[in-house]
Amino acid sequence: MNSGPIILEARSWIGTPYLHQASVKGAGADCLGLVRGIWRALHSGEPEVIPAYTADWAEPAKDEALWRAARRWLREHDRADERVGDILLFRMARGAVAKHLGVQTSLGEARSFIHAYSGHGVVETRLSLPWQTRVVARFSFP
Repeated sequence: MNSGPIILEARSWIGTPYLHQASVKGAGADCLGLVRGIWRALHSGEPEVIPAYTADWAEPAKDEALWRAARRWLREHDRADERVGDILLFRMARGAVAKHLGVQTSLGEARSFIHAYSGHGVVETRLSLPWQTRVVARFSFP
């Protein structure tokens, strides 16, 4: 899929406040809600119903539920193959499950991504080395 519409849609969410489990542009979104909103803009509707989840939803069982869901609906590709428009899946701490998402918006030295981050809302952030080391998977929209 052409990355132009993905990036335009992702950037239209910037400034949306962080709100756990939400997915409403301008009103509130978490990282999954941001990706869900982009999906809806590109594909009209969502591919599956998202069950309610807590902030630590996958931690106790070490369940990689988000990774499995991403594999069902997105196209996984090699982490070294960076592309604008990629959906990035992050593991925020060593040994933790992967449960943070973002959209890559630029490559090279100034690489960046858009994500919804607690305490910050939807923002575009430099994909610095600390963020890069947390990326465990890359996906593209179908």
